[in-house]
Amino acid sequence: MTAPADCVDVAIVGGGPAGLSAALVLGRCRRRVVVFDSGVYRNARAHAVHGFLTRDGIPPEELRRLARAEIGRYDAVEFRDALVNGVVRENESSFVVHAEGRAPLTCRKLLLATGLIDELPRIAGAEELFGDGVHSCPYCDAWEFRDKPLVSCDRGGSYSTTLLQWSRELVVCSNGPAQIDGELLRRFDAMGVAIDERPIARFERDERHVRVIFEHGEAVRCRAVFVNARCRPRSDLAAKLGCKMDEQGGVCVDRHESTSVPGVYVAGDASRDALQAIVAAGEGAAAAMAINSALIRNGLARDG
Repeated sequence: MTAPADCVDVAIVGGGPAGLSAALVLGRCRRRVVVFDSGVYRNARAHAVHGFLTRDGIPPEELRRLARAEIGRYDAVEFRDALVNGVVRENESSFVVHAEGRAPLTCRKLLLATGLIDELPRIAGAEELFGDGVHSCPYCDAWEFRDKPLVSCDRGGSYSTTLLQWSRELVVCSNGPAQIDGELLRRFDAMGVAIDERPIARFERDERHVRVIFEHGEAVRCRAVFVNARCRPRSDLAAKLGCKMDEQGGVCVDRHESTSVPGVYVAGDASRDALQAIVAAGEGAAAAMAINSALIRNGLARDG
């Protein structure tokens, strides 16, 4: 079976670094592309994107604006600001994408770049201060608090060892009985790292500091709290399409970002690789090249 004549080459679901990078590469490949952007982003609460070469410290919304402006030079790429709520495999060579308020779109290849949602600890103030005193990624945010007092919310301790690269003024708050092995406890003790097992009541902040308020006893004052947050997929589109998933709920992909379902690719945080914007952008570019190569193998030259 062949795809309909009005079928676009690629539909990209997600307007973050992975989806935008893929759109740029595919636009330069002269492929007809539609990018669906829900306007909801994992880093929406962040003040800046860090570790992104030539753009270190840029506000995330400015990075997206610049990316869209660059992609706008390639007229084969179209943006649709809409939430995709379903994808159906029409036949062996095409998919139909359903988005809120939009007509269904048929595409030959599908790239999911829908990202993740951080699951913060259920502590009062964590959600309100996320990105502004409460953080989850040391590689993204710890530099700004180097050599300052930090709190790590971490029951097992291994997450906290990473933070020691930026500050030795560290208190590990396990929010209940810690589960730190003896060797790591000895290492923490030698480095002067305190372990506080008291249950946490809430996080508060003033102009420069965050206070960890416990159910009893004195609060701990620090410059930032880092939480060992879990993540879950923002979208269930990959699972509903039958893509193989790993034990953590991420989508299994090969080195070309291809899933177990032919024609479906995943890039960015949703593939559960290193959760960095620049890594997501790289995955998007890799997926775009793999998609273009697959279209060539399928005998589908560019339109026009």
